[in-house]
Amino acid sequence: MIVVELTVIPLGTKSPSVSKYVAKAVEELRKAGLKPELIAMGTIFEAKDARAAFKAVERAHNAVFKAGAKRVVTSIRIDERRDKKSGMQKKVNSVKERL
Repeated sequence: MIVVELTVIPLGTKSPSVSKYVAKAVEELRKAGLKPELIAMGTIFEAKDARAAFKAVERAHNAVFKAGAKRVVTSIRIDERRDKKSGMQKKVNSVKERL
């Protein structure tokens, strides 16, 4: 399982508020069958492999253009571990156990 952190920044909008654009990106992730989790500065989700992750990011990126943004800056971070099964909850639990 791959953990993806995605930040989509719409530019060229009429307002400094970007929540409507972010909502469109998250909707696309949901339509792709993913379970995105909103965080204060982005969205995280799990994907089965890199191809699925990149396709989902592309869908989210394009959704922001479709919503009317003139320019979109998208940043992604991918955490893929191949030596054992992992995921968002396992990563969080590992840190909590040490606190």
